[in-house]
Order: sequence, then C-alpha cells, then structure tokens
Amino acid sequence: PPSHNLEMKHLPGADPELVLLSHRYEELERIPLSDMTREEINQLVQELGFYRKETPDAPVPEEFQFAPARPLPTLPPRQAPAADGKTLPERDKGEHPDL
Repeated sequence: PPSHNLEMKHLPGADPELVLLSHRYEELERIPLSDMTREEINQLVQELGFYRKETPDAPVPEEFQFAPARPLPTLPPRQAPAADGKTLPERDKGEHPDL
C-alpha cells in the first residue's frame, strides 16, 4: 500500500536510497537501501512515521497530513542577561530548527 508524503522515483543506474526532505524540500538525510530487503525498507518507512494508506485514494487523517515531519521545536523564551553581565549560550551552529 502507498504511504502518504512518500514519492518513489526510479533513476536508472543509481543505487536505491531514501532521501528525506524538510518541508522546504531541503535535503536532510540520505539512507542507502541497496542492502535492505523489502520487509526491512517497509519497517524503516513505518519507523520514520510515514502514514500507510489503505488504498491510493484513501483519505489521510488530519494528524498525519504532514507526517512524518516533526513539529518545530519550541525554543525557551529569551531571558535578560544575568546580574554578572553574562548572556545565555548561543545555539549550536549545527542545530537546524526544522529537525
């Protein structure tokens, strides 16, 4: 059965891989699938949170419309500098608000 928000493209000569994109279509991760069985790939897709539809035209429940996207993390409210003049540490440059 098809999964919501999962598109399959066959690229002749390319090794199969799952490419995860952000809601802005930015590449987040590539997962090689060459060494996986169909059952392992189906399990991976399920673990990632893709919604599996009963039929291709079946409706998708509202809570799964954007699945498997995770909600944006909520950042703690900014605090005033401490009395000693120190400021809060900056976020790690490797952090991405879409993850």
